[in-house]
Amino acid sequence: MSNALALVMIVRDEARCIQRCLASARAHVDEMVVLDTGSRDATPALAAAAGARVVQGSWRDDFAWARNQALALTEAPWRLVLDADEWIDRGAESLAALRARPADAIGLVRVVSAVDAAGGLQAAPSWLPRVLPRGVAYEGRIHEQPAGALPRMRLALDIGHDGYLAAQQAAKQGRNEALLRRALHESGGDPYYHYQLGKDLEVRGRFAEALPHYEEAHARGATRAAWRHDLVLRLLFTLKKCARFERAAALAEAEMPHWQGSPDFFFTLGDLLLDRALASPAQAGELLPLIESSWLRAVQIGERPELPDSVAGRGSFLAAHNLAAFYQCLGRGAEAAGWRERALKRD
Repeated sequence: MSNALALVMIVRDEARCIQRCLASARAHVDEMVVLDTGSRDATPALAAAAGARVVQGSWRDDFAWARNQALALTEAPWRLVLDADEWIDRGAESLAALRARPADAIGLVRVVSAVDAAGGLQAAPSWLPRVLPRGVAYEGRIHEQPAGALPRMRLALDIGHDGYLAAQQAAKQGRNEALLRRALHESGGDPYYHYQLGKDLEVRGRFAEALPHYEEAHARGATRAAWRHDLVLRLLFTLKKCARFERAAALAEAEMPHWQGSPDFFFTLGDLLLDRALASPAQAGELLPLIESSWLRAVQIGERPELPDSVAGRGSFLAAHNLAAFYQCLGRGAEAAGWRERALKRD
């Protein structure tokens, strides 16, 4: 199977979406291998009907172990790793190009997650290592990552993902938290697991519990870590939710030089300053120009989809929406109308 490409998956109780995932990949891979870790629904039968080779496995509360068991089921030089709640959205031709090159690098793909937000769904893209050469294995009980020092290359491949929506998260509530706490203990307090546990708690509205984990990850994590951008944004948001405005302001000032090219940073900063103004009306006069300049700066930077975990719209229509509301509240109707029009055009 020289230069062949295999889709490799681990699944359990994914009857809702397994066929969508397999159908999106079937024409672009040479084989589809599915390791079922104990489904109680029709997942195995649906996967087999969609053309996958299904192997029954076990579950040991360890995602890396399970993924490595699945990887061992194929000899293909290239392996595309997807979850059942994902699908190939665009750019599948980049997979075909892999067959003409040696399997000597790890491929990063753009996973675009739909997330629930005020006003509707938002798209949150992340660059994740999902195309692996034969011989590369995973490590980490949860939020596992490929091990080794092979170079990373970005592929023009977009993967859709709806597993972060509230309806899907409800089914997994508590599972990830327990595994993250176990991994955090086993790792001796790895900052990455503090970050992931903080995120797990934050998305469920447990901000006071998330905060110390984010603080620890920020204090001890590498400044060049791929997840640093998302951590800083989430820490600012969580500090805002906990009404820790002085700490948030100090963090924003310290981090600002590092994120001059991030629309997400300035969008989040504007939101933080707005909540601070609402909480302290006496400070509103000095904060209003800073709020305005933060959102204007986000629009000036524009969209930066190459940034890890940059949310679509923060450099365009979401910032424009905020500016429209901002100017409307100040009685500056003409400016509000202009920004409202930009927001509607998603420009």
